Amino acid sequence: MNYPEKARRVIDIEVKELQRLRERIGGSFSTAIDLILARMADRRKLVICGVGKSGNIGRKLAATLNSTGATAVNLNVGDALHGDLGVIDDGDVVVMLSYSGETSEIIDMLPHLKRLSVSIIAITGGGDSTLARHADVVLDVAVSQEACPLNLAPTSSTTTMLVLCDALAMVLLEARGFRADDFARLHPGGSLGRALLTRASDVMRSGEQVALITPQTTIRDALQSMTKARSGAAIVRDPDGTLAGVFTHGDFVRAFQKDAAIADKTVEQYMTRHPVSIQADRLAAEVLATLEHHRVDDIVVIDDSGRPVGMVDTQDLTRLKLV
Repeated sequence: MNYPEKARRVIDIEVKELQRLRERIGGSFSTAIDLILARMADRRKLVICGVGKSGNIGRKLAATLNSTGATAVNLNVGDALHGDLGVIDDGDVVVMLSYSGETSEIIDMLPHLKRLSVSIIAITGGGDSTLARHADVVLDVAVSQEACPLNLAPTSSTTTMLVLCDALAMVLLEARGFRADDFARLHPGGSLGRALLTRASDVMRSGEQVALITPQTTIRDALQSMTKARSGAAIVRDPDGTLAGVFTHGDFVRAFQKDAAIADKTVEQYMTRHPVSIQADRLAAEVLATLEHHRVDDIVVIDDSGRPVGMVDTQDLTRLKLV
């Protein structure tokens, strides 16, 4: 039995269903976002309900919404009819997840919800289901085929529901203008919290830890400065203090391979001009993203006037447990 091939079949089926989902995103999705935004402007909350695997996805949706500043409550459907409906206030948005749209526990809640001044968003594959008929907005997650070889176990259907919930949360985040600084306030713990609460100026090397040279510095002296600073790169500054470039150990190796007699030549002809840089007040998370995007090991930290004030090395981020 070819197990990798069977695994690829599962993935291919789910990818195909996600592509079908992508093509169906339209007006109802926009209506859902506008509805949630309007209720949030009135300081209302989202109440998320689901049963079984849909319930698991609902809990993840609620957690994602809360982590991005949208107040959400996951309501246990089993307990809802035994007192927990009190968590729902007039004006709230109730997001109900049921692939069939006929889940008995979900349907049993509908008469009680209709007595409240709430809006119902249904995330379902049953476009003609009881849930869909009683919802204010229906988000369609229907699939043509489960990835299960028996076409029984929820696989494609749970994937499309999960992805749609992520899309809902992320579009809502963007529509609200939620920023990295806002995210940082809600994630103070762990490496993610450190990366989001820490600034480039907090993790950069400065003073004697940074090799500072000029374009006229010789290769020999540049290497000595880098050795003294225990750094694999040197910041090259023009006489007026502005950033001219960087000279790295990699630049030296490449130059040395072409010309072994470069020790007394200046770094000006070998340095990297217009190096990757970031302002000192930017978040460490942005430093990480910039390093990964440009695939470099060092990044120059500059002040508001564009003058270099330090350097961040990827090794420092590892040592500080930011990666």
